[in-house]
Amino acid sequence: MTAAARTDNTTHLRTRRAARTATVIAGPSLVLAAAPLYLAPYATTTLTRILIFGLLAASLDLLVGVVGLPSLGHAAFFGVGAYAAAWTAGHSTASPMALVVAVLAAAVVSLVAGSVAVRSSGVFFLMLTLAVGELMQQAADSWASVTGGSNGLYGVPAPSLWGHVVDQPATTYWYVLTFFVLGMVVLRLASTSSPGMVLRGVRDSEIRMRALGYPTTRVKLGAFVVAGAVAGLAGGLLAAQQRLVTPADVGFTTSALALLAVVIGGTGSWWGPCLGAALVIVIRDMLGASIDGHGPLALGLMFVLVVYLMPAGIARFRARRNVS
Repeated sequence: MTAAARTDNTTHLRTRRAARTATVIAGPSLVLAAAPLYLAPYATTTLTRILIFGLLAASLDLLVGVVGLPSLGHAAFFGVGAYAAAWTAGHSTASPMALVVAVLAAAVVSLVAGSVAVRSSGVFFLMLTLAVGELMQQAADSWASVTGGSNGLYGVPAPSLWGHVVDQPATTYWYVLTFFVLGMVVLRLASTSSPGMVLRGVRDSEIRMRALGYPTTRVKLGAFVVAGAVAGLAGGLLAAQQRLVTPADVGFTTSALALLAVVIGGTGSWWGPCLGAALVIVIRDMLGASIDGHGPLALGLMFVLVVYLMPAGIARFRARRNVS
């Protein structure tokens, strides 16, 4: 094959990949965009929360499913983004610039934490990320002058766009959906582009990739920062929707629920973590209230059933059935 033919083939593959990515994103996005037109305000608000938690779970899946780094402290960056956006909205501007601040703050913190954490693996990585999450929660609880302490930051101004306040369930939903799609595109590009192939190679055999000359530590650190930045974006959206940020948003419970959503939905899949996040939110917030607050018990039972019946997660169940 000539060099020109190889170039044309590469260009064709990239075009097909871009078209496939656009199709995968555009179809569900159009359906989601129309949701407030036929849903009640409470259901719209619930769907907004699902989008936010789904973006957090998808960012965690970049580490768990693509790089093979399960984290127990991912909510730390979610909380940093939430506090940064809430503080910016309360003291400076409630425009989307607050989300930019949230992303930058989470990226900086994840860079510092990741510089240490990615040098380890296995249970040591789990413990280090757990420690990062606990430290962030303690900081949120103790630094009362900035975070509001145990009371949190409340009364966060609603986001504004070109002078219009976004405070209705439908408009808040569309605001969140816009940045949800943006965050998912970033994660999609990070996992399917050439660097994404390197990430999967590091997951499968880090020693071999290092022997081939890839700087595996820097590769993992880059993925850690991207995942942390997108988690910060999700945190900023939480502050815009909930108008309240508390230390609980930074803690282990939030990290564990995000990891549960990834496992239930299916690691390394495109929509799996979002599907898992939807199930977690519906069972915890909606079904839990109708069974006398036993939502966590229902979540635990669902986790056991999924692990027993669909060990690869719900999103990959059909694919595994077709293979078998």
